Amino acid sequence: MLSVEDITMRFGGLVAVGGASLTVPKGAIVGLIGPNGAGKTTLFGVIAGFLKPTSGRVSFEGCDITALPAHVRAQEGIARTFQIVQPFAGLNVRENIAVGAFLRHRNSADAHALADAVGHRVGLGADLDKPASSLTVAGRKRLELARALATEPKILLLDEVLAGLNPSEIRDIVPVIRSIRDEGVTILMIEHVMQAVMNLCEQVYVLAQGRMIAQGTPQDVCEDPHVVEAYLGRGAAERLRTVGANHA
Repeated sequence: MLSVEDITMRFGGLVAVGGASLTVPKGAIVGLIGPNGAGKTTLFGVIAGFLKPTSGRVSFEGCDITALPAHVRAQEGIARTFQIVQPFAGLNVRENIAVGAFLRHRNSADAHALADAVGHRVGLGADLDKPASSLTVAGRKRLELARALATEPKILLLDEVLAGLNPSEIRDIVPVIRSIRDEGVTILMIEHVMQAVMNLCEQVYVLAQGRMIAQGTPQDVCEDPHVVEAYLGRGAAERLRTVGANHA
């Protein structure tokens, strides 16, 4: 569904991403992991059309979309969440979700009906009439997910949607992410919560210092010495291998 080929992104003399490639099959959940500052969010910006790459190519459903702006990619079915969650504070939860729904539904009643459905789907059904500013961190993360989902995407780019959540909140939202995929939305996710990556992702790419250093199943990646050295650390890798074995 998505193919990223040899993407390089320079900011002056800084190479934020250097020759990175990945593919996302239709119907998959694919993870993108790596240390802070590795270039993961920059690569998301290129895929979603917020950044124009210095070189390389992005293809979606077999078509070259490298030159298309973000709003056209959204219409084509690419949606993303943002690492820093910023709801429209003056609107309630339903109205925030409807902002995404208006991409495909110009009629206000239709957009709000879809917002209601998506709100219930992500666990915000009881909060639809509340001000967005009143939500907890976990609630805001769900709202960010809902707003992207309301654009009715084919592929969803999740940028650390679990960051800042406690273990019980993570356990609650992991099945939501899986159900979104099961209902037909392909997912590419940046995530530091490795237990969630082990449980959700079929394929994982590892970005470090702007370059892909590994790819494979979560289990394979946890056993890769380059990944252990650059990102996980030996103790964490050992624990995650146990998680992967139990999950399998």
